[in-house]
Amino acid sequence: MDQRAGEPDGSTEPVSLYGEFTATGNRKVRFAVSLTERELTVQRLNPAPVGRNKLVLSLKDCVGCRAFRQDDKADPAAYLTAYFYPLRRRWVSSVASRQRAEQCFRLAGLEEPHANLEEAEKWARAVRERSARQQYLRDGLSMSELSRPRRMMLLVNPQSGKGQALTMYNNCIQRLLNEAGVPHTLVITERHNHARELARDADLSQWDAFVIMSGDGLLFEVINGLMERPDWEQAIKTPLGILPGGSGNALAASVHHYSGASPVTGDELLTSCGFLLCKGLVSPMDVVSVHLSSGRRVFSFLSLAWGFVADVDIESEKYRHVGAARFTVGTLVRLASLRVYKGKLAYLPAKDCGGSGGASPKKNPTAPRCDERPETTVEARSETTFHNSCHSNNSLKVRRVESAPSQNTNRSLGGPADSLLAPLDQQLPNDWVVVPEEDFVLALAMYQSHLAEDLMAAPGFSLDGGLIHLFYVRAGISRGALLKLFLAMEKGAHLATSCQHLVHAKVRALRLEPQSPKGIITVDGEVVEYGPVQAEVHRGLARLISG
Repeated sequence: MDQRAGEPDGSTEPVSLYGEFTATGNRKVRFAVSLTERELTVQRLNPAPVGRNKLVLSLKDCVGCRAFRQDDKADPAAYLTAYFYPLRRRWVSSVASRQRAEQCFRLAGLEEPHANLEEAEKWARAVRERSARQQYLRDGLSMSELSRPRRMMLLVNPQSGKGQALTMYNNCIQRLLNEAGVPHTLVITERHNHARELARDADLSQWDAFVIMSGDGLLFEVINGLMERPDWEQAIKTPLGILPGGSGNALAASVHHYSGASPVTGDELLTSCGFLLCKGLVSPMDVVSVHLSSGRRVFSFLSLAWGFVADVDIESEKYRHVGAARFTVGTLVRLASLRVYKGKLAYLPAKDCGGSGGASPKKNPTAPRCDERPETTVEARSETTFHNSCHSNNSLKVRRVESAPSQNTNRSLGGPADSLLAPLDQQLPNDWVVVPEEDFVLALAMYQSHLAEDLMAAPGFSLDGGLIHLFYVRAGISRGALLKLFLAMEKGAHLATSCQHLVHAKVRALRLEPQSPKGIITVDGEVVEYGPVQAEVHRGLARLISG
């Protein structure tokens, strides 16, 4: 091996390491390898096919690098292997996805075996250090990095999705984590709420992250387990990772979307999320506090749904064996027998969305509750600022409620105080908007970008923006129009359909009071008690390994 610092390789960046190595399987094939701050360049020296003798690999795509010697004591050489997952387009598809690329070299330029190993370890260390320095800045959000070595508890639900989560771990994730040098403990969940108990009782000094390989329900358990702890304020800051192992995989699809990569599903989504997990970049994540009619409070990271979406999610459980296609089947079944629900919906609009602008409504001496009619109806054209910035439909009438000052809810439930909410049995806080419609097909509150792998419900979502994206569909929509909405949602284009029955608002808090005697309400895809419910977003409360 010939090492020369600063050897030029055609790159505009200075070369910090240069060496000439042989291929591991053929010692007659030689390579010139150079390392800069951002790239590893491999150039084949002999034999050298014209036009195909140079490969440039970005260190942003590197998950790990290791040096080792083989068991053959007669071989004095050391070996260097680097693992990359660059974005590449398959020949059958125009969509780029992460494909594994392994680079392995033999170092035998020095006489002593230990000297060759030391040289290989120097290269491996340099590659890892430079790869770790490739930090990301997304939408002005600086992301921190998990400490090294990383100790992850990886929770796998073997029953989720098609029941293949453990197989996917064995076939893909275990190798990827080993390549990245990420120590982890595999825990197979055995029952409902097992993950909740583990998160609630774990010695957090032993763990740097909790990683979920399942559907979204298992992460719901972990978050609520952390929030049940006496030290919840510190516990909820434990970084959380997600690997798609269920049917919907909404958070996994969201994490992939936040990385800026093209939409993918299935095994390609798994590889992408595994890569991002290995990179270990952490960003703040909003958590929504949800109050149920019994007085119980749960914490949510994904969604609150009532009506069509909740019905499809739960009623399609019988089709779980077909994987993500269960939602397509469930949608078609529910469209054939479309339901309408009665209820009251109110929300606190986000101030930066024009919620405090527009015409001044009349004040009532006693603020109405959500089940009471306010005295004033304000035409949408009188509140142009509010609707143009917050709603997908500007022709709707809106009633804004002026009420007594909001009260903090009881903190005895644990977790942060909900300063925007009054108790469910009391009047609405100030400056809330009451939706005039009482007949709904669905109401959906989202705080991630995706509702499923192939449904981008909130394309403009910011991971810690402190916003809830509230969607509702009024009764009267045709089956065809509703189907068109969900087809458009596959690409996040549903808000551009100009559907007169769809409304979108950016809010800080909401209250829903169902009046139909039967129905389903879900939080993060999990069924909760049916009845009045309200929610408030807490900005950046948790931390997500998101890349």
